[in-house]
Amino acid sequence: MNVSALEKGTGKSNKITITNDKGRLSKEEIERMLSEAEKYKEEDELESARIQAKNGLESYAYSLKNTLSEGKLQISEDDKKKVEDKINEVIGWLDSNQTAEKDEYESQQKELEAVANPIISAAYGGQAPPGAGAPEGGARSADEVEEKPEELD
Repeated sequence: MNVSALEKGTGKSNKITITNDKGRLSKEEIERMLSEAEKYKEEDELESARIQAKNGLESYAYSLKNTLSEGKLQISEDDKKKVEDKINEVIGWLDSNQTAEKDEYESQQKELEAVANPIISAAYGGQAPPGAGAPEGGARSADEVEEKPEELD
């Protein structure tokens, strides 16, 4: 961009060209940055899945612990102790394995579910308690879906 100035008193004028190149990225730098972003995208997705598995296990363990501590379930003391022991084992494992892999967290959750689900399910009369083992999408069985007749025009 060209800028000119004229001093009216003396009649002197001067011109200057201003460019805005400083601080701009070159085409090569932009392409390199895009390439790096693609490279790290997969790593970010894997890390996100790992964290979701960790959070899911923590949530399940603490939710189960709260359910047992409320004392509303009709289960034997032996069953309660069995589930509490497994919960405490899993929470202890979580505390010392904050950087475990996704499949390790999933394996721990499956082990906890294998101990807890039959006991909790029996306490709910053979049905799984609300939220326990339900798919993340909240899918419902065909029995739970209410059918509405279509209206005719």
